[in-house]
Amino acid sequence: MRNTLVLCCVAALSATIETASAQDWTKSKWGPNDEIGAANYMTPELVLKAASLVKTGKTYALGIPVTSSTPAYPPRSFKITVVQPGQAGIAGLGPNKATYNDDILDTWVGIGSQLDGLGHLGVEHVYYNGNKLADFADPTGLKKLGIEKVPPIVTRGVLLDMAAYYNADIVKEGTAFNVKEIDEVAKKQGVEIRQGDVVIFHTGWLSLIGKDDKRYSAGEPGLGVEGAKYLTSKGVVAIGADTWALEVLPFESKNVFEVHQILLAMNGTYILENMDTAALARDNGYEFLFVLGQPRWTGGVQAMINPIAIR
Repeated sequence: MRNTLVLCCVAALSATIETASAQDWTKSKWGPNDEIGAANYMTPELVLKAASLVKTGKTYALGIPVTSSTPAYPPRSFKITVVQPGQAGIAGLGPNKATYNDDILDTWVGIGSQLDGLGHLGVEHVYYNGNKLADFADPTGLKKLGIEKVPPIVTRGVLLDMAAYYNADIVKEGTAFNVKEIDEVAKKQGVEIRQGDVVIFHTGWLSLIGKDDKRYSAGEPGLGVEGAKYLTSKGVVAIGADTWALEVLPFESKNVFEVHQILLAMNGTYILENMDTAALARDNGYEFLFVLGQPRWTGGVQAMINPIAIR
């Protein structure tokens, strides 16, 4: 009887701890008013250390060009219109005949290379730091967690070349990157993942765009649930990949976009999608200065971006 009682108490205590743990994610360790999440890990000292990685001055654009045919998560689309305002039927403006072009974008923001903000994905309408949808999400823009709140991300970048790890030009869809794979690649490359880093996976998946858009959109290799928890425990600022959703598809379970929930809602860790990592991988650029200043659309959920890696 005594043993049974002890086991029951232990089980009850475990259930209580598990429930408390599940609730803890709604409270940021940076306080109830925090809106920038893992960006808090960045410090001036960290930026100075990251800047010391620049040895050659070579730069890499991690963003891809976007066109109306760029595949994207449905129903997202992109359209650009170029106009010449007030110039129809005339040689130009003023005696010097000045002419100019302007452009109009009709687009979803989550297309091409993009930054997922902390207001993008939640759990049952609860988002980072316990913000509830009804309290902060408005059709005219987010009242909290807007993309304009994200500070400049200038820090050490780490590339994990998964294509080289699997000895493949393109890593097969459904391949999950978890603790074993992350540790083995990092060890093979001689890099250590540290607090404040931006970690980016190279899989070769982006090379499918324009060649096999159907396959590109149907699935992808990517970060697994265990891997997401592992990297957030290390205190990384952001995690990205040369894929459209970062996480592995098909999913590892029946849960939908669980990695997004773990990163954005539960840990305030930013997501970088469709990163052009091919040139970095060719140059074995496993460690670099990462620089990102996103468009500051007030109340925005995401941003089209072109981060720069500098070596």
